[in-house]
Amino acid sequence: MARSTIAPCTYDIAIIGCGPTGALLANMLGQAGLHVVLLERQAGLNQLPRAVHIDGETVRILQSVDLADAMAKVSRPSVAGTKFVNPAGQTLMFRPGTKENGPHGWPAHSHFHQPNLETVLRQGLARFQSVELLSGHEVVGIEETADAALVHARELANGRTWSCGARYVVGADGARSLVRQQIGGEMEDLQLHQPWLVVDVLMDPESERAQAMPEYSVQLCDPVRPMSIIRVEGNRRRWEIMVMPGDDPDRMADPAHLWPMLAPWIGPNDATIERSAVYTFHALIASPWRRGTLLLAGDSCHQTPPFLGQGLCAGMRDAANLAWKLAMVLKGGAAPGLLDTYETERSPHVAAFIKLAAELGGVLQTTDPMLAAERDARMTAGEAIVIRIPEPSLGPGVWISGAPANGRIFPQPRLADGRLMDQVSRRRFAMVCKPALLESAYRLARDIEQELELVVIAADSPGILQALEASGAAAVLLRPDGYVFASANAAADIAGLSHQLPALLHLKGDRAGMEKRA
Repeated sequence: MARSTIAPCTYDIAIIGCGPTGALLANMLGQAGLHVVLLERQAGLNQLPRAVHIDGETVRILQSVDLADAMAKVSRPSVAGTKFVNPAGQTLMFRPGTKENGPHGWPAHSHFHQPNLETVLRQGLARFQSVELLSGHEVVGIEETADAALVHARELANGRTWSCGARYVVGADGARSLVRQQIGGEMEDLQLHQPWLVVDVLMDPESERAQAMPEYSVQLCDPVRPMSIIRVEGNRRRWEIMVMPGDDPDRMADPAHLWPMLAPWIGPNDATIERSAVYTFHALIASPWRRGTLLLAGDSCHQTPPFLGQGLCAGMRDAANLAWKLAMVLKGGAAPGLLDTYETERSPHVAAFIKLAAELGGVLQTTDPMLAAERDARMTAGEAIVIRIPEPSLGPGVWISGAPANGRIFPQPRLADGRLMDQVSRRRFAMVCKPALLESAYRLARDIEQELELVVIAADSPGILQALEASGAAAVLLRPDGYVFASANAAADIAGLSHQLPALLHLKGDRAGMEKRA
């Protein structure tokens, strides 16, 4: 729908969907002081299990809104890791676990129960008077003009209609996104569409068979029936069972068919089924992610199979990338064109994760016995393959190409006083540098203080010095989301950033007297 005039905006941003992506984005925008409304169709919190894995970078994003400690209380670090094994018990590939925190200051991999994460995020929203959550409201239409939108919703409890104006609308409304339908465009199909039965169980802690289950998660590469067996948190386990030719998907979730498939591990006396349903795993990327005042985030613009555990993480990375750019446009004097860099950066980045997940799925989903035998012989000929979570470069956008570290996430070491690095930068631009370049960094901060606030962080600990050495630079300029804008090895390199940074941020005109971000 479209019309020539629109009511004055009530909100800076309307977010459709209060799943993890939408709720995190609202926390970040609330922290920036923006006026936000979330519209969620479901009346209450969805108590069903869904996502179960989160990585260290994503917990670091939660740290940026002071929710990482709360998340740590409801998650379990993956100390034992994950193994891809064949029916003979041979390990084909593995993702190692660890007892130590990873490069982002948090466990590299953790498992959790999604309703617990959503509770943490919604409790976080309560801190911000500028953020309003409207549950039980189904969005039925959006009217657009060049610089705003009018969102129409129906209150499901009573059928009443409700409307609000917003400068921007973000569709975090899932795979069937209404906002994506309104934007239009295409879906890039990465050729993975496979139905799987997902079964979540609560294990009986007194059961000997339950206690005998391994601490690590298993990807069972059995051509007869591929399965995933995931150690979640507490007494939760998940089985993902591939739907095979000849199976009736409508009957797969029936306990009479389900329990025989679980019989090698557990039976009805060992666990209670919490949920079982057939889902089709997809590998898709939408385009475009923005049209005018409408934007997409999370499953509304990309879908990944679960074999790398990155679906939820990808949506939360979207939120981290989009939040600071929306704040720059709405409060920091940047032109709306800055928002176009959201898709150009994130789409190639998320594609790297989706393609790896699809490759892992190809290993697991091999059902031809001869191909499976060839796979096993090839993958057991040497040492087992180690699976690493990729850290790809962003696509073109708000960063300067030319150095290996640029456009990539920078680690989060601890400073000499024990604080994690982001506890100092607090989602602002930050220059991390060796002592020899500190004076140049402070000069840059003064030169651009009318454009934006820049925090200077001295490399005063072995962790930060090691991170700089690994980057190949004496100094790195970090964006609010922790990705490297530029690297420098000399004072002249830093001085040149005083013009490049405002230009790439699409800053408009004289910025004297701008409102500083908290």
